[in-house]
Amino acid sequence: MSAFQEIAALLSLSALLGMLAVRLRQPLIIAYILVGIIAGPAAMNLAGDHSSISLLSEIGITVLLFVVGLKLDMHLVRTLGAVALATGLGQLSFTIIAGLVLCRLLGLDWVSAGYVAVALTFSSTIIIVKLLSDKGEIDSLHGRIAMGFLIVQDIAVVLAMLVISLYQPAGSEKIGLPPPALLGTLLASLVLLYLLVRFALPRLLAPMARSPELLMLVAIAWGTLLAGGAEALGLSKELGAFIAGFCLASTPLREAIASRLTSLRDFLLLFFFLHLGIQLDFSYLHQQIGSAMLLSLFVLIGNPLIVMAIMGAMGYRKRTGFMAGLTVAQISEFSIIFVAMGISLGHVGSAALGLTTLVGIITITLSTYMILYSQPLFERLSPWLGIFERRVAHRENAQDNAPDQTQVEVIVYGLGRYGRQLAHRLQDGGLRVLGVDFDPQALASARRAGLAVCYGDAEDADFIAHLPLQQARALVSTIPQREVNALLLRAARSAGFRGSVTLSAFREGDLEAFTRAGAASVLQPYIDAADSAARRLLQEVEQPLS
Repeated sequence: MSAFQEIAALLSLSALLGMLAVRLRQPLIIAYILVGIIAGPAAMNLAGDHSSISLLSEIGITVLLFVVGLKLDMHLVRTLGAVALATGLGQLSFTIIAGLVLCRLLGLDWVSAGYVAVALTFSSTIIIVKLLSDKGEIDSLHGRIAMGFLIVQDIAVVLAMLVISLYQPAGSEKIGLPPPALLGTLLASLVLLYLLVRFALPRLLAPMARSPELLMLVAIAWGTLLAGGAEALGLSKELGAFIAGFCLASTPLREAIASRLTSLRDFLLLFFFLHLGIQLDFSYLHQQIGSAMLLSLFVLIGNPLIVMAIMGAMGYRKRTGFMAGLTVAQISEFSIIFVAMGISLGHVGSAALGLTTLVGIITITLSTYMILYSQPLFERLSPWLGIFERRVAHRENAQDNAPDQTQVEVIVYGLGRYGRQLAHRLQDGGLRVLGVDFDPQALASARRAGLAVCYGDAEDADFIAHLPLQQARALVSTIPQREVNALLLRAARSAGFRGSVTLSAFREGDLEAFTRAGAASVLQPYIDAADSAARRLLQEVEQPLS
């Protein structure tokens, strides 16, 4: 087959397995690696000369690092402060040390053990953002904390790439400057880049905002230019791409560039995982199943436990620590890229990459279901998780400004735009209202507007039982997820709440489901808003023209 026909066959197979992966609620990464294995010499041998796939995979990694640098949100790390740094650095340190010991016990040499141990520390930001967004938890406290320490991990992986790029084993044919000259050239380049970004780049980019196509082209050219420059210096092109993205992160056009490059990144990364699957050496893999299973258990259990221990010590509730901890129960696409870099630099052999890939397939597959079904999992394990929680979870309680519990008449769950306005209307009507939400920013906004608020998650039955349910006359939920509303209703009744429970129907079928479940009344925000707008429009239309 020609190169074009090979790529067409691989894309078709990827689409088919991708549909199956989505059906099974799995990330597409798993499907792509499996396609590479199927298309490789171990099975159908569809990819003969895969040089074109290799080139596309390299471009994909470069675009990935460029987008990571572009979207690096240092404000989130500063906002979360100690918890993001403590959990991020604590988990990194624990996993590297324990992983190194474990890898050595499994018979890996020191260099391979070091690479695999470092690879086990990184979790997939792409997968976690997708899963938390789908569950509506990206703005929750545990979602924000997870995003904070995942950013710390992203910075750590770039630093790790820099370190391994500087090390060239004896006899290496890699062309580059000697380390002292390289360091001086790198520092001079960074100073030049700072001056360029500070004074020239914003003025150069501003006129291009009127042409999205040109802006996209210039951004890609900028990224590949710095990636190529880094490679010419003897560093990795991935590091150059990250620096290129980071340089643009402070410009007003950051979001516009990132949104357009995300689809390109996802498409090109397909070829990296295809290439990875094609290159897997099955002569090693059957010997590595046992080691991969043991390392996977370490990632699936050990990484969440260290996050829970750190967050518990810092005063967070066990549920918040558990939910945040699950986000580090898998390794990342960066883990595989990092070990692949080690092979290209001549540091490690293909056996280390095969082992890391097996761990990636196992942990990504299992952790996806752990995150999707995190609430039932927490309910089963909750009795044994008390050791990860202080008697008083002061960090989360510090976000409250709740009134005396005997004064609360209505509890409003969900302080988004609709919920906050509803709470204000009830408060203006003379009722004493307590607003509850799991988004720290929503709580801060409602508190500034004069509402009494309390941090809490509608899926946390233990927290619901501690609300002033005996004094409140009504509980109102403006949460859009049907499953969360149903759980909140059951938890309130189990805790002995005898007042009225009002839920919000955002989807077709919610009204009937909530009525059958026993809700006293059901709000329909979209229909109510449409009715109000229609009445106003009808009044305007019926008025005679002047």
